[in-house]
Amino acid sequence: MRKEILFLTALASCLSSFGQTFEKTAQGGKFQTAQPTLNGEVIFYSPSIVRIVKYPSAEMPEKKSYPVIKTPEKVEISYKQNGNTVSMISGQITVSLDVATGKVTYTNQKGETLLKEKVEGTNFIPRKDVEKDSYTVKQAFSLQPEEVIYGLGQRQSGAMNHRNQQVHLSNVNTNICIPYFTSEKGYGVYWDNPGISDFSDTPYETSFSSQVGLCSDYYFLYEDGTQDGVIACLRDLTGKATMFPLWTMGYWQCRERYKSPDELCGVLDKYRELKVPIDGIVQDWQYWGCDSNWNAMKFMNPRYINKVGDKDWMKYIPKGHNADDAASANAQPRIKSPQEMVDHVHKQNAHLMISIWASFGPWTDQYKELEKMNALIPFDTWPSNSGTKVYDPFNEKARDLYWKYLKPMHDMGMDAWWTDSTEPDHFNVKDSDFDLMTADGSFRSVHNAYPLMTNKGIYEHQREVSDDKRLFLMTRSSYLGQQHYGSFSWSGDVTSSWESMQKQIPAGLNYSLCGIPFWTTDLGGFFGWLYNDDVKNVAYQELHVRWFQWGCFQPMMRNHCSSPMLNEIYTFGKEGDWAYDAQKRIIELRYRLLPYIYSLDGAVVQEDGTMMRPLVMDFANDRKAILLDDEYMFGKNILVCPVTEPLYTKKVERNKGVATVPDVAKASAPVKVYLPKGTQWIDFWTNETVEGGQEIQRECPVDILPLYIKAGSILPLGPKVQYATEKKWDNLDICVYPGANGEFVLYEDEFDNYNYEKGMFSTIKFSWDDASRTLTISDRNGEYPKMLKRRNFRITLMQPGKQSAETVMVKADKKVAYSGKKLVVKL
Repeated sequence: MRKEILFLTALASCLSSFGQTFEKTAQGGKFQTAQPTLNGEVIFYSPSIVRIVKYPSAEMPEKKSYPVIKTPEKVEISYKQNGNTVSMISGQITVSLDVATGKVTYTNQKGETLLKEKVEGTNFIPRKDVEKDSYTVKQAFSLQPEEVIYGLGQRQSGAMNHRNQQVHLSNVNTNICIPYFTSEKGYGVYWDNPGISDFSDTPYETSFSSQVGLCSDYYFLYEDGTQDGVIACLRDLTGKATMFPLWTMGYWQCRERYKSPDELCGVLDKYRELKVPIDGIVQDWQYWGCDSNWNAMKFMNPRYINKVGDKDWMKYIPKGHNADDAASANAQPRIKSPQEMVDHVHKQNAHLMISIWASFGPWTDQYKELEKMNALIPFDTWPSNSGTKVYDPFNEKARDLYWKYLKPMHDMGMDAWWTDSTEPDHFNVKDSDFDLMTADGSFRSVHNAYPLMTNKGIYEHQREVSDDKRLFLMTRSSYLGQQHYGSFSWSGDVTSSWESMQKQIPAGLNYSLCGIPFWTTDLGGFFGWLYNDDVKNVAYQELHVRWFQWGCFQPMMRNHCSSPMLNEIYTFGKEGDWAYDAQKRIIELRYRLLPYIYSLDGAVVQEDGTMMRPLVMDFANDRKAILLDDEYMFGKNILVCPVTEPLYTKKVERNKGVATVPDVAKASAPVKVYLPKGTQWIDFWTNETVEGGQEIQRECPVDILPLYIKAGSILPLGPKVQYATEKKWDNLDICVYPGANGEFVLYEDEFDNYNYEKGMFSTIKFSWDDASRTLTISDRNGEYPKMLKRRNFRITLMQPGKQSAETVMVKADKKVAYSGKKLVVKL
C-alpha cells in the first residue's frame, strides 16, 4: 500500500508540470490537459465498461442519462505510467490516457489495440441552446482502414457495414437513431447524448457530434472480443431484457384498420374456421372517432359504441371515408360493445393489441389536462393541421396522466399496447421547433430519447398495477435500453417493394446489435400503392409470400398493411391456391418452432442472448460472411436467407402483375446462398449436408425459403396447434442434426406473468456427442408451479431420406420418458 501511495504521489507530481494533471479516483482518474485546457474523467463502471467524460468547464456538468441505469461498481484498477501516458488496467481492458493531449487508447488483455481517439478529437464550439450557454460537441476516433462497424439503430441504407457513411441521428418514421456503433473486433461505443446528433465515417476519422451538449460523454464496452460479450455489457449498462409471453411468439394479424368490433372478431373467427393458427389481432386507430378526438383512449367512434345511425355520432365518421358507411348504417352489430370484443377475442384463445399514440386531439380530456400542466409540445404532428399535439414524456406528471387514461382499457383486459408514432411524427419542420421546451430542456437536447421515455412510462405504471400479465409494447421508434421496458420495435411504415424488403434485413440486424433483441417488420410492407393496393395482383402476392416467409424467423410475426389493402391470408385465395397455401404453411412452421423460439426468448433474458444474430456474432473470422446484408442466424442454429427478388412474376404497365412461368405453384428457380465457413450445414427441407465456406445455388419453389441448420444443432419442436398454449409440451420432437458436437437449452416457465424474475422457470440441457452418436439429457434445473414433471421426448437423428422437421415426426428414432433426471440416449 505504501509503495502504491508513493507511486501515485510521484505520478501526480510528474504529470502536474506544464499545466497538465492526473489524479487517481476510486473509479479511474481525473485529468486536465495543458493546451487547449480540457478537463475530464475516466470512470470504470465495471471491468468491461468505462465511461470517458471531457468538458471545458472547471467541474463536470450535471447530466441525466436516459438509458444508463447502472451505477459504477467497485473495480480493481492497476496504474502504470510511461512519460505523459497513464494506463488504467481492469480485468478486461486497458485505458491509456495521454495527459498532454487527452487522447485515449483502448487495448485488450493481449495488448491488441481495439480503438484510439483521434489526436485533438474532442471539440467544443460555443452556442446557445435556447437561452442557455451550451456547445456543439464532437468526439472523433481513428479506426483501422478495413474495420467493419455496425449498429446506429435501424437504418434504411440496405447495408450492414457503416463505414464511409454520414448519418443524421434524429428519429423519424422507419429510421431509429441510436448513437452507438460496434466493431467486428467485439467492442462498442455509446455516445451518451440523446439530442439531435450526427455520425460520420471518412477515411480520416469516425465521429459523433451533437448540436447541443455540455460535455463529450461516451462509454466504451468490451468483454471478450465477441458481440455476445459486448451486448451483455450493453444490457448490464442499460437494463436486462424483459421476458415476453409465449402467446406473443405466435402469429399476429393486423391491418389499417378494423372498423368495428364485428369486423375484427369476424376476421379472428375466420382464421379459426380455416384452422390457420393465430394468437393475436390488432385494433388500429380511429376507434376514438374524429381527428379532434385523436387518441382519446376511449371508444367514441359510433361503430364501437353502438350509436350507428345516430346523427349526433355519425358525424364522427368522415363522409366517404369507408365505402360501406351507408350499407352498415342500420346494421345491428353482433358484438355489441368494446368489452364484448375483448371478451370474444379471449374466448377464441387469442389476444388483443390496441393502438395508442404519443399525441392527443384538442377535444380530448388528456389534451386539456396536459395543456394546463404545460406538457404539450406545439409543433405540427399527425394528423396534420388537426390541432393535435404531442405530449411531453420527460414530464413525470404527464407520464402519470398518460397511464391514468390508459388504465381503463387495461382494466377491460387489453393484452398489448401499440405505441405508434413515438419518434414522434413531425411535419412542416422548422429549426425553431427544436427550441421548444420539455421538462428536461429543449426538444433539440433530448429528442431521440422521446420513445424510450414514452414506453418506459407505460411499463413502469403497469408493473405497479400487476405482475400477472407481462407487458407487450409495440413501438415505432426506440432508443438504447428499450429492451428493459417490455417493448419491441417494428421498422415503421415501409413501402411494399422488393428493394424495401431487402433493406429491412440489415435494418433489423443492426438494431439487434444495439442490444435490443425484439424487432419485426410489417410483413408484406405497409404501403401497397406500387401494386395498386391489390391483394390479387400476382406480383404483389409473390412479394408478400416471401416477406411473410421471412417473418417466420423474426422475433415477432405480424402481418400488416395500409388501407385500402386487405391482407388476411384468405384474401389471397383459398386452399389449393399457392399464395394462400404458402402463407398457411409458414404459419404452421412458426408454431412448430415455438419451443425453440421461446427458448431463445428465455436465453435473451437469462443469458443476454440475441434472437436475430448477424453473422458477425457467430462467424467473425469469415470476412465474406460478416459483410453479407441478406443472411443471418435465427438463434445459434438456423441460417436464414430470405428471398429478396421475384422469381416467378413481374410488374408490367400500370403496376399490374403477371406470372413469368406457366404455373407458379410448380415452378422452381435457384437462389444464391452463402454458407459460412468453419462448419457443415444441413438443408432443413432435405436433411442433406453441405460443406461451409462456399456459395451455392438452392432451388427455391415459392412455398419455401433457404434454411440451413448448423451441424451439431438440437431443435426442440412442438405439436401442431391452433394457438400457442393449446397443447402441453409433453411430447416434444428433439431433432438432432449430426456433423459436430452441440447443445441446446430448453427454457420453460408459466408462459406469462413475472414469476420468472423470482426464479420460477426451468431449463433442460441437451448435449450431442457426434463421435459416439450420443444425446445426453441433463438433470432439469429449476421449477415452477404446474411444471411438467413427466414427459416424453421423441428423438430423431436428421439424415437424408427421413422427413424434414417441418411437421411432427411420423416415426422418431427413439422415444424416452423424462422425469427430470439425466438420460443418455444412443442413436
